[in-house]
Amino acid sequence: MKYRNPVIPGFYPDPSLCRVGDTYYLVCSSFQFFPGVPLFESKDLLNWKQIGHVLTRESQLPLHGATSNGGIYAPTIRHDHGRFYMVTTNVSHGGNFYVYTDDIYGEWSEPIYVEQDGIDPSLYFENGRAYFMSNGTDEQGTHGIVQCEIDIHTGKKLTPSKCVWQGTGGRFLESPHLYKKNNAYYLMASEGGTEYGHMVVYAKGNSPYGPFESYPENPVLTNRDLGGYQLQGCGHADLVDDPSGNWWMVHLGFRQIDEWVMHHITGREVYLVPVTFDENGWFTAGEKGTTRLEMETDRLSDIIQQHPVADKCFQNTEIGVDWCFLRNPILSDYKFSNDAFLLRSNGKSLADTDGVPTFVGIRQQEMNLKISCHVSVSSEEAGITLYMTPDQHYDIALRRNDDGFEIIRRLRIGDIKQIDGNIPIPDGNAFLIIHCSNFVYRFQAECDGKLYDLGTAQTKFLSTEVAGNFTGVMIGLYAQGRACEKFSTFTNFVCQNLEL
Repeated sequence: MKYRNPVIPGFYPDPSLCRVGDTYYLVCSSFQFFPGVPLFESKDLLNWKQIGHVLTRESQLPLHGATSNGGIYAPTIRHDHGRFYMVTTNVSHGGNFYVYTDDIYGEWSEPIYVEQDGIDPSLYFENGRAYFMSNGTDEQGTHGIVQCEIDIHTGKKLTPSKCVWQGTGGRFLESPHLYKKNNAYYLMASEGGTEYGHMVVYAKGNSPYGPFESYPENPVLTNRDLGGYQLQGCGHADLVDDPSGNWWMVHLGFRQIDEWVMHHITGREVYLVPVTFDENGWFTAGEKGTTRLEMETDRLSDIIQQHPVADKCFQNTEIGVDWCFLRNPILSDYKFSNDAFLLRSNGKSLADTDGVPTFVGIRQQEMNLKISCHVSVSSEEAGITLYMTPDQHYDIALRRNDDGFEIIRRLRIGDIKQIDGNIPIPDGNAFLIIHCSNFVYRFQAECDGKLYDLGTAQTKFLSTEVAGNFTGVMIGLYAQGRACEKFSTFTNFVCQNLEL
């Protein structure tokens, strides 16, 4: 059958997965957004349903002061003796830690911290032992992939940290995972940076500590040499076997806004490729070591229907699942129902890096969308934002002025801020509309039967290449200005996928 990549579009980077029976579970990075670590499940590897987040309490996920390059990096999910473990790094608070649960649909434990440096931690279980791995520096000062054994109940190190592999020579050695197949141990990692040179590499050894021999044809997967191809940045991978004994790789990648334009706005996404082992125990991945937007395989049944991203509205989305907040939210500033979101300003703005603005957002998962929402403003300003960082966001909003109310458009790109539109309206009510395409966002507003065009803005200025961050564009509803007791109201929200 043929299937489409990405299998999870939008800002869901650094995927990791495990299988329990016939069900797969997958987690991704979340950076400064709360709750943290999106959690998905699937029966077929193609259709993934988000069932929640792993980190749902501030005690698990302190994000005070976390920027778009802070917060939660690169989680790993594993299952051992009936218990799920998720290990990750909060680079803004506390470092490497893991949590666990016996109920994948329930709450997870409080964090258990591990005193080993680096990022991108992973766990491997064998014969009652728990191995903890990250990139970092061992106790002899050697940098590379570092491993120790831990007491899984306490996080205490049982052995010194030891560097077990230093990769193949590429920069930014990261995202290590350890596997065992047919008595051989495989250590897979990524090099080249999570950019256009990203690549997956691996080595094979005869024990969890090696010594490891690099795969002679490394990298095993990369799109770095596919010039003029929309899909780039393939790396940071994880492996899983299916119930039939086939092996698969999920990894991150990103779609440029055009095959010849090196900007991407939807973030690093989740991609799937088949893996094949040869008679010598080495494996290959993808289509001749690359990932394609359309893949063909005989390992999946032709009866599987791959579902595209559905249109989104308040009625078919959930707070804390689809919708998330910037840093740790002040929940008293929100009221939610199936028909309306109510938000009030607390004095913080989208441009602030300290404190918590009143914001709730979903990911932009496709490039061709129509976003619309009816807004009734009670604070100084309320509207829709296309948010990348505090310094990179486009907003369309209603706000109060000395004469009453107006519709504005704000473009913020680094140190440059432009506010235009300034369309007077008789009261604080209007439909706000954003048309999204690969190259431009178009902003419109409808009020009293009149349609106002507020112009376009180029998508590339909200790209990761410009913003210099690790996330993707979030479609946010927000209220800002002076702290206000009254709530602004958002109704009839629709995010329509025009690529269906």
